[in-house]
Amino acid sequence: MSAMRNYRAPWWLPGGQLQTLWPALIARPALACSPAYARERWRAPDGDFIDVDHVPAAAGAPWLVLFHGLESSSTSRYAVAFAQAARGRGWNFVVPHFRGCSGELNLAPRSYHSGDFDEIGWVLGRVRQTAGAPVLAAGVSLGGNVLLRWAEEAGNTAAATVRAVAAISAPLDLTAAGPAIDRGLNRLIYARMFLATMKPRALAKWQQHPGLFDRERLIAARTLHEFDECFTAPLHGFASADDYKRRASSKPHLKAIRVPALVLNARNDPLVPGSSLPGPHEAGAYVTLCQPHDGGHVGFVSGRFPGHVRAMPQAVCDWLAAA
Repeated sequence: MSAMRNYRAPWWLPGGQLQTLWPALIARPALACSPAYARERWRAPDGDFIDVDHVPAAAGAPWLVLFHGLESSSTSRYAVAFAQAARGRGWNFVVPHFRGCSGELNLAPRSYHSGDFDEIGWVLGRVRQTAGAPVLAAGVSLGGNVLLRWAEEAGNTAAATVRAVAAISAPLDLTAAGPAIDRGLNRLIYARMFLATMKPRALAKWQQHPGLFDRERLIAARTLHEFDECFTAPLHGFASADDYKRRASSKPHLKAIRVPALVLNARNDPLVPGSSLPGPHEAGAYVTLCQPHDGGHVGFVSGRFPGHVRAMPQAVCDWLAAA
């Protein structure tokens, strides 16, 4: 992981904002490089479904499961880069879509959230039943936080399901990351972008289940906190948005992890304040913290202009393979 600890952004890509936006929009690999996924629909224990994209490998090869970020999917640039890294190693690669993120609205009166560790446990358990080889798991942003929450809740039993986990740019302290995304430039760029897809999907959910939440309040929401207050929290059993952020945050429980875990965060991430990141005394013996100064949010661009995002997935896969 020394490559990531010593990571420095290219000279032509200064600052956390550019290091976040550029890889999401411009850096290689292009979305056109997405692998030929085989899609499966898995029936969830509550009768709902999730769609799982899979790039198969030879029998007996390890499995890498990638949990994507907020409003993302298997076709995001970082997912494509992870798919390429897994394929280069001869690994199976699996992207389970959080409910509603695969292009089709899910059925149940619920969605997904940063603390949905039961869902992670069910998905990983199903992969474990299928795989005749080690299972490795990585999560990006929201997916990273919820993966860590699963490892924390699973404790000593996690090692029976996975060999190692990695969280990239995870908002470990949602009480700090939540306000950060709703302020200033972040609110204009990221909060607006997320709400542009989250609100229509929530309104479609209301059409499925009339009266599920306060529709007019959701329509009026202008921040992610307001959205969480009227949608995420009540649909998933939280008393409020603040209660959700407190209970879903992985930072307070890192010492409960009992499986090798990499936690990679850039200190200039505009969505995850550097001051909120854990120190070694908060992590526990199984957790490896990697906090380079540069990288932005799921950035870590390398190479000559226009750059690529392959180095971070390669380094993460190297760490997982050696764990």
